[in-house]
Amino acid sequence: MSFSPLIRELIDHLCVLPGVGPKSAQRMALHLLQRNRDGGQQLAIALANAMTEVGHCRLCRTLSEAETCPICSSPQRDRTTLCIVESPANIPAIEQAAQYAGLYFVLMGHLSPIDGIGPEQLGLDVLAGRFDQGIAEVILATNPTVEGEATAHYIADLAGARNIKTTRIAHGVPVGSELEYIDENTLSLAFHGRRRLS
Repeated sequence: MSFSPLIRELIDHLCVLPGVGPKSAQRMALHLLQRNRDGGQQLAIALANAMTEVGHCRLCRTLSEAETCPICSSPQRDRTTLCIVESPANIPAIEQAAQYAGLYFVLMGHLSPIDGIGPEQLGLDVLAGRFDQGIAEVILATNPTVEGEATAHYIADLAGARNIKTTRIAHGVPVGSELEYIDENTLSLAFHGRRRLS
Protein backbone atom coordinates (compact mmCIF):
# COMPACT_ATOMS: atom_id res chain seq x y z
CA MET A 1 0.00 0.00 0.00
CA SER A 2 1.37 3.43 -0.87
CA PHE A 3 0.83 6.32 1.52
CA SER A 4 0.46 10.02 0.88
CA PRO A 5 3.62 12.12 1.31
CA LEU A 6 2.61 13.43 4.77
CA ILE A 7 1.77 9.96 6.11
CA ARG A 8 5.01 8.55 4.64
CA GLU A 9 6.95 11.39 6.29
CA LEU A 10 5.34 10.64 9.67
CA ILE A 11 6.15 6.93 9.35
CA ASP A 12 9.75 7.68 8.36
CA HIS A 13 10.23 10.03 11.33
CA LEU A 14 8.76 7.54 13.81
CA CYS A 15 11.45 5.08 12.68
CA VAL A 16 14.11 7.22 14.40
CA LEU A 17 12.93 5.83 17.76
CA PRO A 18 14.95 2.87 19.10
CA GLY A 19 13.31 -0.47 18.43
CA VAL A 20 10.77 0.99 16.00
CA GLY A 21 10.94 -0.45 12.51
CA PRO A 22 8.85 0.45 9.47
CA LYS A 23 5.90 -1.81 10.41
CA SER A 24 5.72 -0.53 14.00
CA ALA A 25 6.04 3.05 12.80
CA GLN A 26 3.23 2.46 10.30
CA ARG A 27 0.96 1.06 13.06
CA MET A 28 1.72 4.05 15.31
CA ALA A 29 1.11 6.60 12.58
CA LEU A 30 -2.16 5.03 11.47
CA HIS A 31 -3.36 4.68 15.06
CA LEU A 32 -2.75 8.38 15.76
CA LEU A 33 -4.44 9.44 12.53
CA GLN A 34 -7.43 7.07 12.82
CA ARG A 35 -8.14 6.97 16.54
CA ASN A 36 -6.20 9.52 18.54
CA ARG A 37 -5.60 12.82 16.78
CA ASP A 38 -5.82 14.73 20.10
CA GLY A 39 -3.15 12.45 21.55
CA GLY A 40 -1.02 13.01 18.46
CA GLN A 41 -1.33 16.79 18.84
CA GLN A 42 -0.35 16.59 22.52
CA LEU A 43 2.57 14.32 21.62
CA ALA A 44 3.75 16.84 19.02
CA ILE A 45 3.58 19.69 21.55
CA ALA A 46 5.37 17.70 24.27
CA LEU A 47 8.05 16.62 21.81
CA ALA A 48 8.60 20.17 20.55
CA ASN A 49 8.81 21.50 24.12
CA ALA A 50 11.28 18.83 25.19
CA MET A 51 13.49 19.36 22.14
CA THR A 52 13.76 23.10 22.80
CA GLU A 53 13.74 23.23 26.63
CA VAL A 54 15.70 20.17 27.79
CA GLY A 55 19.46 20.57 27.90
CA HIS A 56 22.25 19.17 30.07
CA CYS A 57 23.11 19.73 33.72
CA ARG A 58 26.29 21.82 33.88
CA LEU A 59 27.76 19.51 36.56
CA CYS A 60 26.76 15.93 35.80
CA ARG A 61 25.67 16.30 32.13
CA THR A 62 22.35 14.46 32.59
CA LEU A 63 19.28 15.73 30.78
CA SER A 64 17.75 18.67 32.63
CA GLU A 65 15.52 21.69 32.07
CA ALA A 66 17.48 23.65 34.68
CA GLU A 67 21.14 24.63 34.51
CA THR A 68 21.76 22.31 37.48
CA CYS A 69 19.68 19.14 37.86
CA PRO A 70 17.78 18.34 41.10
CA ILE A 71 20.35 15.73 42.20
CA CYS A 72 23.34 18.04 41.77
CA SER A 73 21.56 20.92 43.52
CA SER A 74 20.34 18.81 46.47
CA PRO A 75 22.15 19.59 49.76
CA GLN A 76 21.37 16.04 50.97
CA ARG A 77 23.68 14.38 48.43
CA ASP A 78 27.19 13.20 49.37
CA ARG A 79 29.47 15.51 47.39
CA THR A 80 32.58 13.39 47.95
CA THR A 81 31.29 10.38 45.98
CA LEU A 82 30.86 10.39 42.21
CA CYS A 83 29.13 7.61 40.26
CA ILE A 84 30.05 7.40 36.58
CA VAL A 85 27.34 6.14 34.19
CA GLU A 86 27.08 5.91 30.42
CA SER A 87 23.56 7.27 29.92
CA PRO A 88 20.98 9.50 31.63
CA ALA A 89 18.72 6.42 31.63
CA ASN A 90 21.10 4.76 34.13
CA ILE A 91 20.45 7.35 36.86
CA PRO A 92 16.77 6.48 37.55
CA ALA A 93 17.72 2.79 37.60
CA ILE A 94 20.34 3.43 40.30
CA GLU A 95 18.11 5.85 42.22
CA GLN A 96 15.32 3.22 42.40
CA ALA A 97 17.71 0.85 44.16
CA ALA A 98 17.92 3.46 46.98
CA GLN A 99 21.49 2.46 47.85
CA TYR A 100 23.37 5.48 46.55
CA ALA A 101 23.30 9.06 47.86
CA GLY A 102 26.23 10.67 46.02
CA LEU A 103 26.51 12.61 42.77
CA TYR A 104 26.72 11.42 39.16
CA PHE A 105 28.65 12.08 35.99
CA VAL A 106 27.05 10.99 32.69
CA LEU A 107 29.46 10.06 29.89
CA MET A 108 26.80 10.00 27.15
CA GLY A 109 28.38 6.84 25.76
CA HIS A 110 31.51 4.72 26.11
CA LEU A 111 34.94 4.56 24.51
CA SER A 112 34.66 3.08 21.04
CA PRO A 113 37.57 3.86 18.70
CA ILE A 114 35.83 2.04 15.83
CA ASP A 115 32.94 4.53 16.09
CA GLY A 116 35.27 7.49 16.59
CA ILE A 117 34.33 7.92 20.27
CA GLY A 118 37.37 8.82 22.32
CA PRO A 119 37.97 10.55 25.67
CA GLU A 120 37.13 13.99 24.24
CA GLN A 121 33.67 12.90 23.07
CA LEU A 122 32.86 11.54 26.55
CA GLY A 123 33.93 14.71 28.35
CA LEU A 124 36.70 12.97 30.26
CA ASP A 125 38.58 16.28 30.49
CA VAL A 126 35.52 17.71 32.31
CA LEU A 127 35.42 14.60 34.51
CA ALA A 128 39.10 15.06 35.41
CA GLY A 129 38.21 18.59 36.51
CA ARG A 130 35.46 17.17 38.76
CA PHE A 131 38.00 14.82 40.33
CA ASP A 132 39.92 17.87 41.55
CA GLN A 133 36.88 19.22 43.45
CA GLY A 134 36.99 17.16 46.64
CA ILE A 135 35.97 13.75 45.27
CA ALA A 136 37.04 10.95 47.64
CA GLU A 137 35.52 7.95 45.82
CA VAL A 138 34.62 7.23 42.22
CA ILE A 139 32.12 4.44 41.56
CA LEU A 140 32.30 3.06 38.03
CA ALA A 141 28.84 1.97 36.88
CA THR A 142 29.49 1.68 33.16
CA ASN A 143 27.73 -1.16 31.38
CA PRO A 144 29.41 -4.59 31.68
CA THR A 145 30.27 -4.74 27.98
CA VAL A 146 33.72 -4.76 26.40
CA GLU A 147 33.45 -1.02 25.70
CA GLY A 148 32.06 -0.32 29.19
CA GLU A 149 34.95 -2.20 30.80
CA ALA A 150 37.52 -0.34 28.68
CA THR A 151 35.90 2.96 29.64
CA ALA A 152 35.92 1.98 33.32
CA HIS A 153 39.63 1.13 33.22
CA TYR A 154 40.46 4.42 31.48
CA ILE A 155 38.57 6.39 34.15
CA ALA A 156 40.13 4.29 36.93
CA ASP A 157 43.55 5.36 35.65
CA LEU A 158 42.49 9.03 35.70
CA ALA A 159 41.22 8.73 39.26
CA GLY A 160 44.17 6.61 40.41
CA ALA A 161 46.60 9.30 39.23
CA ARG A 162 44.88 11.60 41.74
CA ASN A 163 44.86 8.98 44.53
CA ILE A 164 41.07 8.78 44.49
CA LYS A 165 39.55 5.53 45.71
CA THR A 166 37.96 3.84 42.69
CA THR A 167 35.42 1.05 42.87
CA ARG A 168 33.46 -0.85 40.24
CA ILE A 169 29.92 -2.08 40.76
CA ALA A 170 29.90 -5.85 41.18
CA HIS A 171 29.22 -8.08 38.24
CA GLY A 172 25.96 -9.39 39.61
CA VAL A 173 24.67 -7.39 36.67
CA PRO A 174 24.49 -9.75 33.66
CA VAL A 175 27.29 -9.28 31.16
CA GLY A 176 26.14 -7.65 27.93
CA SER A 177 23.09 -5.98 29.49
CA GLU A 178 22.39 -2.29 30.07
CA LEU A 179 21.74 -0.74 33.48
CA GLU A 180 18.39 0.79 32.60
CA TYR A 181 16.92 -2.73 32.18
CA ILE A 182 18.29 -4.24 35.42
CA ASP A 183 15.93 -4.80 38.35
CA GLU A 184 16.54 -2.77 41.51
CA ASN A 185 17.48 -5.80 43.68
CA THR A 186 20.27 -6.79 41.30
CA LEU A 187 21.53 -3.20 41.22
CA SER A 188 21.38 -2.97 44.99
CA LEU A 189 23.50 -6.13 45.35
CA ALA A 190 25.89 -4.86 42.69
CA PHE A 191 26.49 -1.65 44.65
CA HIS A 192 27.07 -3.56 47.90
CA GLY A 193 29.54 -5.88 46.16
CA ARG A 194 31.54 -3.26 44.27
CA ARG A 195 35.29 -3.78 44.16
CA ARG A 196 38.21 -1.40 44.27
CA LEU A 197 40.20 -0.84 41.06
CA SER A 198 42.75 1.68 42.35
